[in-house]
Amino acid sequence: MTVALRPAVPLDAGAVGGILSEFIDRTPWMPRLHSRAEEIAFADAMIARGWVTVAEGGSGVAGFMAREGAEVHALYVAGAARRTGCGRALIAAAQARAARLELWCFAANAPARAFYAAQGFTERQRTDGARNDEKLPDIRLAWDRGAAA
Repeated sequence: MTVALRPAVPLDAGAVGGILSEFIDRTPWMPRLHSRAEEIAFADAMIARGWVTVAEGGSGVAGFMAREGAEVHALYVAGAARRTGCGRALIAAAQARAARLELWCFAANAPARAFYAAQGFTERQRTDGARNDEKLPDIRLAWDRGAAA
């Protein structure tokens, strides 16, 4: 699939929120804490802050990354677009613009952990999840340009 990246616009909030909702719906270990409408509102807020880049491919928005400086707040790809290069394109674009990237990944999300490892991220910290909304164990991952060379 050919992937084109662009800054998200307000009209993308529905697609971005939908991708997030789809992940929650299809992930047995992920609790649903918010309604779909709240997830769209959350997407809209991230877009309004200028954090969101969307990956378009085939039939529209296939994935997105929300990033504030070095902190990656979210990276999700629609189920039908996984393993097509959307996630890699989003990470590569962020890595081209930043010397360091950091993010949290749930410990239970083995596919995401493997993806980030393949992109050069390394584990920096583990928690029991007491401080995240989902109360799930998580892992702090980081990528440093100097370490990747």
